[in-house]
Amino acid sequence: MKHVSLLLVASALALSVTSGFAYERPRDAARLARYEPFAGEPLKNIPYYTPMNWEVIDDQNILVTMRPKVAYLMQIAGPCVRDHRGSPVLAISSAAGRVSAGFDRVTVGGHMTCKIEEIRAIDLVAMREAEKAGKEAEK
Repeated sequence: MKHVSLLLVASALALSVTSGFAYERPRDAARLARYEPFAGEPLKNIPYYTPMNWEVIDDQNILVTMRPKVAYLMQIAGPCVRDHRGSPVLAISSAAGRVSAGFDRVTVGGHMTCKIEEIRAIDLVAMREAEKAGKEAEK
């Protein structure tokens, strides 16, 4: 009887965990859809400054804000973000003051590193103007 109870508890826990991940996907897609229309062409490298902020977009993308009007959408390879959502720590490798796609890496939570596959600049000014126009249109 103990084995059946344990199996039921384990099944219920597994179901609640996977339903939480399934719920995360629509929010991730909406987050990515917010930035993609304002993302430029992929860049080989960018100047590196200490980031002001960073945000998890989905399991493969993060938004790194370097300056109030300078942000980059970085696509990363590996489970760095998936396994460390909510971590307050992000480190980005760089060489000679530049971050290069295909070479540099992101470390989240101080444990795992993942290669930066793609870097795209976000036109924050255009994005904010579009969002402001959308809010005014709703009124």
